[in-house]
Amino acid sequence: MKFTAPLHAFTHWEKVTPDQQMFNQPFAKGSIKMSYQEVGVEIRKMAHALVLLGYAPKTRIALLSKNCSHWIMADLAIQMAGHISVPIYPTINANSIAEIMAHSESKAVIVGKLDNYEAQKAGLEGYTRIGVKAYGVEEKLNWEDMVAQNEALTEVPDQKAEDLLTIMYTSGTTGAPKGVMHSVGSFNAVTNTAVSAIELKVNKPNFFSYLPLTHIAERIGVEMFGLYQGGNFSFPFSLETFADDLATTQPDLFFAVPRIWTKFQDNILNTIPQKKLDLLLSIPILNNIIRKKIKKKLGLLHTQAIFTGAAPIAISQLIWFQRLGIDICQAYGLTEDCILSHFNLPGKNKFGSVGKPLPGVEIKFSPEDEILIKSECLMMGYYKEEQMTHEVFTEDGYLKTGDIGEYDHDGFLWITGRIKDQFKTDKGKYISPAPIELELLKNSDIDQVCVVGTGIPQPIGLIVLSATGKEKEQAALTESIEQTMKALNPTLESVAKIQKIVVMKEDWTIDNGLLTPTLKIKRNRVEKIHQSMYGQWFNEEASILFE
Repeated sequence: MKFTAPLHAFTHWEKVTPDQQMFNQPFAKGSIKMSYQEVGVEIRKMAHALVLLGYAPKTRIALLSKNCSHWIMADLAIQMAGHISVPIYPTINANSIAEIMAHSESKAVIVGKLDNYEAQKAGLEGYTRIGVKAYGVEEKLNWEDMVAQNEALTEVPDQKAEDLLTIMYTSGTTGAPKGVMHSVGSFNAVTNTAVSAIELKVNKPNFFSYLPLTHIAERIGVEMFGLYQGGNFSFPFSLETFADDLATTQPDLFFAVPRIWTKFQDNILNTIPQKKLDLLLSIPILNNIIRKKIKKKLGLLHTQAIFTGAAPIAISQLIWFQRLGIDICQAYGLTEDCILSHFNLPGKNKFGSVGKPLPGVEIKFSPEDEILIKSECLMMGYYKEEQMTHEVFTEDGYLKTGDIGEYDHDGFLWITGRIKDQFKTDKGKYISPAPIELELLKNSDIDQVCVVGTGIPQPIGLIVLSATGKEKEQAALTESIEQTMKALNPTLESVAKIQKIVVMKEDWTIDNGLLTPTLKIKRNRVEKIHQSMYGQWFNEEASILFE
């Protein structure tokens, strides 16, 4: 069935399958399960409470929380009250929260599950705060009392395609976050398209929501996809219980960013070393038993569609997982195009590419090979940034993605670089780092890479070690990285050959500001910290250096 809006989808399942489980929310003392009918009552009561706050229609209401049942309920309640949601990444600091609250002109905020609300609370001074006591957030207004004290809203607004639904602030790898405005129509069209394209062969599928719902991929691929399918949502209790929670859920669709796949790979190899794994997979019958056991342990035993995105992934890693019976489909999309772009799909998967265009997508290339895209799901614009919005669209309405790419003879799109990531060495030659970084990541001792080179004759690689790399003696590690560099350089143009590799002394994380909340490297920030050292590192005698 095709729906016309998120609320249309929810109210349909609320009516047709009222007893179907919608949420499995873990707490320290056990999980709370809620049916579509129970969720509907709670959402409608909360929506009524929001209406009674007296805000004008289409007021911006922020949502600050990690993934949980209350995140999705809050999102639907805000819509049902006739307002516009402004999700905020749950890991950002108080100053960044304050900037988004002010820029979006939000009047209130619903605060749910967080790791350290006290450190973030200063960013919400002066705003109406609604806390969820179930997660230990105590405020004058709280979710539980507002639900208990109000009747359920009976009249659900008719969401029109052209209505502004949400303002989503990008995580910002190269600059300040921008508020991307999306309409009801864009969310509806991309979800209906994805449901038709992916075709899960199961009624009431299971979903496991753990990547930030503030990010477009999780919001469309899990919240909206699950909502339109009448699915059941589960969430991790904590980072420590993540693996067990995922294994218990066994979702029907699963999405992860490349760093998650690397963690999965490391965990498997820590249990079964590569040589032993190769041997087990070479033995008939036993190999299928091993594959099934690994997939069950990961939580992917019943998964029909497995996706990766948000950053490039090495072909060698895709092949590695395929040997285990885990076929990972790389997808491509932006916040600005509501991820209606290109997908590899089960049975139509070409490793290294990002797939073929989804129905309704038009694409062309600029003279610089920048990917330009058009569909009915493009953003309405950047909130309060008319000039910036104008600059990101061509005169004929195509979105400038900032990515460089090309089609192969089978019609699959390959991303070959990003315009803003290109840098010029002092030889005056532009280098695209992404393909080089993917090659370096084939070395299992390396977890993160940033290839740089502004102002020096040749590029150098800044790397963060993986768990296996950190366990090695420095001599063995140096030999491993040198071998990778020696194998890589002959395949590169002379201007792109890596001169040095520098091992960072600390990891790049969200907490130290070097990763976005979706685990992408903040290249500008990494460069700002280390650029003054490029010349010194370049002139060192050794090819592998330790910071």
